[in-house]
Amino acid sequence: MGRDAGIAAAYDARAPEYVGMAGTIAQMDARDAATIAAWRDSTSGLLLDAGCGPGHWTAFLGDGGREAWGVDLSSEFIETARARHPGIRFEHGSFRSLPAESATVGGILAWYSLIHTPPADLPEILAEFGRVLAPGGSILIGFFDGEAREPFAHAIAPAYFWSAEALAADLVHAGTDVVSVETRGREPGEISTRPHGSLVARLAPGTLVHTQPEEDRA
Repeated sequence: MGRDAGIAAAYDARAPEYVGMAGTIAQMDARDAATIAAWRDSTSGLLLDAGCGPGHWTAFLGDGGREAWGVDLSSEFIETARARHPGIRFEHGSFRSLPAESATVGGILAWYSLIHTPPADLPEILAEFGRVLAPGGSILIGFFDGEAREPFAHAIAPAYFWSAEALAADLVHAGTDVVSVETRGREPGEISTRPHGSLVARLAPGTLVHTQPEEDRA
């Protein structure tokens, strides 16, 4: 996780603060929960929470008996997630090489977990998402809506604004097409004041994303 080490260290250092501020569903905006629930219920199969943090969204994905698992760069987050949500699988790892076989995941939630990815690296990450996604599966991405690829000073680590249009171009290369987009301003009491965006992209049924053999991936 060489290229991701700085992000991991930054979140490890402030994990207790983050968990206290944004570690439960009750602390999340109800509109976000509604968006994620609707997406979850439109999917089938295994769900991956990519950038699971302390695991609250992973547990939410698992409601109703769904199989969900989480991956995060922060070892502190993974320890917290495992303690808070026993029985759910949580893995310490990078999006660049997900611990999953190709075409086995029904849906991937990346809720504000791509904001620290340098824009030049995003196609690599989305290609890896496409690799593990099963035909007909989908990706739900949450992001800060703004001038695409424009950096800003996030409280934890440097981050980037995105737009649905800019993300769509990279998602096409990952074998998926954007099927819905949501943007909105913030209301008093939300954790962030920056404009919100989310989108759903879907891999067409019968589509397989071809990447290099798994034994050749770093």
